[in-house]
Amino acid sequence: MGLIRESIVTLEDSPIIDIWRLIQTVPDVIGMWAGEPDVPTPPFICEAASKALFAGHTFYSANRGIPELRQALVEYHQRLYGLDIPEQRITHTQSGMNAVMLVAQAMVQQGDNVVTITPSWPNIMRAMQINGASIREAPLIRSDAGWSLDLDRVFEQCDDRTRVIYTASPGNPTGWMMRRAQGEALLEFARRRNIALLSDEVYHRIVYDGNAAFSLLQIAQPDDPVFVVNSFSKSWAMTGWRMGWMIYPDGLAPVIEKLIQFNTSGGQAFLQYGAIAALRDGEEFVSFFVDRCREGHEFMNERLARIPRIRNIPNHGSFYAMFEIDGVMDSFAFCKRAVTEARIGMAPGAAFGRGAERMVRLCYAKAPELLRVAMDRLESFVRDYKE
Repeated sequence: MGLIRESIVTLEDSPIIDIWRLIQTVPDVIGMWAGEPDVPTPPFICEAASKALFAGHTFYSANRGIPELRQALVEYHQRLYGLDIPEQRITHTQSGMNAVMLVAQAMVQQGDNVVTITPSWPNIMRAMQINGASIREAPLIRSDAGWSLDLDRVFEQCDDRTRVIYTASPGNPTGWMMRRAQGEALLEFARRRNIALLSDEVYHRIVYDGNAAFSLLQIAQPDDPVFVVNSFSKSWAMTGWRMGWMIYPDGLAPVIEKLIQFNTSGGQAFLQYGAIAALRDGEEFVSFFVDRCREGHEFMNERLARIPRIRNIPNHGSFYAMFEIDGVMDSFAFCKRAVTEARIGMAPGAAFGRGAERMVRLCYAKAPELLRVAMDRLESFVRDYKE
């Protein structure tokens, strides 16, 4: 029809969505393609939201979130990192992805480029492309010890039109985690070149050594070009709530608020009371959930190591296994056949950019008995698989 921008018409779907669509047509598929646990949101969070709903918190709310939620986020960062971040630098968002889109709208335009460390979640790259930026990839290095970052690869991709460097730690799909020294070097480079750092810290609590992953907030000054996006989805099992938050440089609250006005005009107040409960009373659940992921992590590493043809790349955070299969060149075709022939839903590495084209990602934030059945199916499927 010629009504829609050509760049939107030609924008590629994520291959993960294609797998999801296929799964709708096949019965008895064990779903491991999406990044979510199989446990529901804890009752105390649901009850807080329900109580607020019936108490009449059903009206429009402040664009940056109700004051009580912003204060709860201030207190959360004080407890977790010992940081005093004023509420003026904190905004509630309609999901972590909404936060990413706000940064894209604020930072990039046609002709700019964004450097992203890959493999990475494809939605980030698509958000930047929708707003006119091109993507430059800096692939992680993989080995039997895990994934590692060569900062020179990142710096080499940057030029005068680079507006944003995107990092995710712990990473999706890799579980790679940034070390403090790397963060310091990256921040110094960003300061010198006037490039924004977009730090995706959605999996900050899903770590197997310590209470939380290193955050760029721990080294950034209030006026540094650092945007940290986060979400309630993973650590508190709130994926369907679509709630996140963002921390940005001092003085940018009016800009972010303006963008929210013309995107969502703010979130649902009653849901935000559930988020407050998660932040203030959710540590016991977070501990339970991380222990559950740790068990899945250990089981998955042990089981994948026993399957011939599979090379698993160890991870140190998040809740994904990322592996390649000897003889598999097309990860998308492999994952489609895994749905129809083995009834396992997994995400093709081709979705995540350079460095993962031949790999497969699965989410192990599942019940132990489900993981055992899934691995039995995968082992049988891989044994006989031919392209």
